[in-house]
Amino acid sequence: MQGVSGGFADAAIDGVAAFRAAMSAMARPGRIERVAGATPPVPVSVAAGVLLLTLCDADTPLHLAGSADAEAVRAWIAFHTGAPLVPRGEAAFALGSWEALLPLENYRQGEPEYPDRSATLIVEMDRLEARGATLEGPGIETQAWLDLPDPAAFRRNHALFPRGLDFFFTCGDRLAALPRSTRVL
Repeated sequence: MQGVSGGFADAAIDGVAAFRAAMSAMARPGRIERVAGATPPVPVSVAAGVLLLTLCDADTPLHLAGSADAEAVRAWIAFHTGAPLVPRGEAAFALGSWEALLPLENYRQGEPEYPDRSATLIVEMDRLEARGATLEGPGIETQAWLDLPDPAAFRRNHALFPRGLDFFFTCGDRLAALPRSTRVL
């Protein structure tokens, strides 16, 4: 069946390694992690595919934006995760380029009583480097750096804390994260 190859070879082992890398990136904002084990269809990167296989399942509403919303990608996700595809306002996770994911206000931002009811965006990047915007906050000893597409957008997001969005950035086999608790200077 077309679109079904490219999942984890050993789901238990690959899934644990991928989950560890994703949580390490989220716990240490700005740190870039390398991942492997997934071969999703174009245009989805290896890192984004690993995140989808690790974080999504049949109970995880997912939004595909821009070129990520392709038939081969939809078939791959349906086979490997069963995640329901939904409009952005209903998504727990969303995947796409920065431009395709905008506007950020259209995603769930959490509620004062339940800030965890917000979306996590997986942003496909042309490059991912530990330089550019300065980051401070939990998980960062002094400062870290990450090349962000729009630092002002992440400052506005942090101002909503404890509400707001969380982000993963992916490029090739690398990923980094920016939780809403991180201050972007």
